[in-house]
Amino acid sequence: MAMWLHELRERLLRAGVAPRHVRRYLTELREHWADLTAEEERAGRNPAEAATLALTRLGQVDELARTMIEQPELRSWTAQAPWAVLGAGPVLGLVAGWGIALLILWSGWTWFVQGSRTPFVPVHGFAIAYFGVGRMLYYSAPLLSGWAMIVLAGRQRLQTVWPVILGSLAVALLGATGAVDVQPPVIPGDTGRVGIQFFPASWQLPDAAGHALLLFVLVALPYLVWRWRSSRPDFESQ
Repeated sequence: MAMWLHELRERLLRAGVAPRHVRRYLTELREHWADLTAEEERAGRNPAEAATLALTRLGQVDELARTMIEQPELRSWTAQAPWAVLGAGPVLGLVAGWGIALLILWSGWTWFVQGSRTPFVPVHGFAIAYFGVGRMLYYSAPLLSGWAMIVLAGRQRLQTVWPVILGSLAVALLGATGAVDVQPPVIPGDTGRVGIQFFPASWQLPDAAGHALLLFVLVALPYLVWRWRSSRPDFESQ
């Protein structure tokens, strides 16, 4: 990518313009720049001179950036309401991930071990893989929802720290204090219920605190690495 396009992209993202609008805008500018460069070359300019003159005709980076920044409808939700997208968003993602995992657990209970008072019994064949997918999703949901938040913050070049910290804390605390709750069937032959119970009877403060700290570090670490890399001078030139 040409240096001026990279500079323009970074400036627009930091100003809050949604990445999809930035991507489309840069594509249009790149195509227009190529057309102007070809026009200058046909006029007898060498490639380097033609590219410079074409950029002059296209406009300065400040002007090109102002055209997009002055349109508030192009701002992303991450920039407009970071507390909602990065604070509440990971919680909703965690709830959705857990919901799918519980659905897999309940349906597997119905299909593979119907009549059992609990789905946590030895299974064989395809049931092992089926329950395994649900188990993997359940345990990875806090990390996946937190990492999705980090991706959004990184794509928008968000410099505000507190929404990311808030979202990381939320998924860490929920992930450390929630546990699968199974209610056995009341009527013989029926299927019981599955859900999430917070602070179950087996809950122990030291274990939960350690689990929460581990989740927080694993979620926030990619963001901290990105902030460190973006603060380096050579990062801006990439």
